[in-house]
Amino acid sequence: MTKIVAKPFLKWAGGKTQLIEQIENQLPENIIENNFTFIEPFVGSGAILFWMLEQFPNMERAIINDINTDLTNCYNSIKEDVENLINILSEWQSEYYILAQNDAEKKEYYYDKRALFNSRISNQTTQSALFIFLNRTCFNGLFRVNRKNEFNVPIGSYKKPLICNKENLRAVSIVLQRVEILNGDYSETLNFATENTFFYFDPPYKPLSETSSFNSYAKDEFNDTEQIRLKDFCTELDNLNHQWILSNSDVKGKNPNDNFFDDLYSDFNIYRVNARRSINANPNKRGKLTELLITNQVLQEANLQ
Repeated sequence: MTKIVAKPFLKWAGGKTQLIEQIENQLPENIIENNFTFIEPFVGSGAILFWMLEQFPNMERAIINDINTDLTNCYNSIKEDVENLINILSEWQSEYYILAQNDAEKKEYYYDKRALFNSRISNQTTQSALFIFLNRTCFNGLFRVNRKNEFNVPIGSYKKPLICNKENLRAVSIVLQRVEILNGDYSETLNFATENTFFYFDPPYKPLSETSSFNSYAKDEFNDTEQIRLKDFCTELDNLNHQWILSNSDVKGKNPNDNFFDDLYSDFNIYRVNARRSINANPNKRGKLTELLITNQVLQEANLQ
């Protein structure tokens, strides 16, 4: 029987599947050659998490965190109650497919689910199913909330999207048995660090322009002040001899005069890697660009393309 490898169960702005090879080449050998703790303070869709769990089955501990409670509840539901979650999603997928040719009824079904999600009256498993359903059926797979923490993305144009990937959800549930799931500020993850710990940071990206912000995945904005606070946290980790890699947008690639990150992380190593933006309202603006890999270790520059 072929083993199903756990993969991200959500579409997510800034998902790191495309950068796994570059990140893999830069993992600190003195960490991963021994029993180590892996901490991901902004887990998002978990692309790096699932890859790390597959590559390092003897990893001592894996800690994930996110400020988005809906997201971390979804991880917990998959970990603890995956069969009930699958039953709910399977039923909704069947109902949605029946409406595939009737746009009016399909829209009504979608917006009813969105309203139910925003009411937050359901139990955790049902709420998590709503989270996945909306992610799979909304416009561009974008997760976005307003300041009232209400999901406000309109319906997508997919006819029959895969809402319930049973095999992957079960595979994710299995690997999550090895993971401790936190919901809070990223700085609290320091409490879980051991002597041999590697951090990977994938925070909400600094927007490349005023119209390109996809970081409203939590009701509180991750602005420049927060970016500076995160850098201070990375400095603290460096002082404690913890090794880390951080991803972020390359604002200088968009505007050669924008030295925000180059100045902010001038004490550390900044590398530019090729990436691809897959979520944009305008398909013509989805394409190649550079992103940053910043770290407190010297990376292998030859492997960064």
